[in-house]
Amino acid sequence: MTDPRTQLALSHLHISDLQAKAAAHRRAAQTKPARELRTRIGWTLVEVGLRLATPAPASAPL
Repeated sequence: MTDPRTQLALSHLHISDLQAKAAAHRRAAQTKPARELRTRIGWTLVEVGLRLATPAPASAPL
C-alpha cells in the first residue's frame, strides 16, 4: 500500500495542474473577442480601401 502522505501530495499536484489549466483556459477565452474585433476591423479596412481604389463610374452625358 502507498503512504497516505504520498497520495495526498499527488492529489495536490493534480489539483494544482487542473487549476493551472483552468486559468489558461480563462485567459484564452478572454482574448478571443479581441481577435474577432480585430478581424472585423481588418476586413472593414480592406473594404474601405477597395472602395477608395475603385474608380468612380463615369456619369452619363446629358
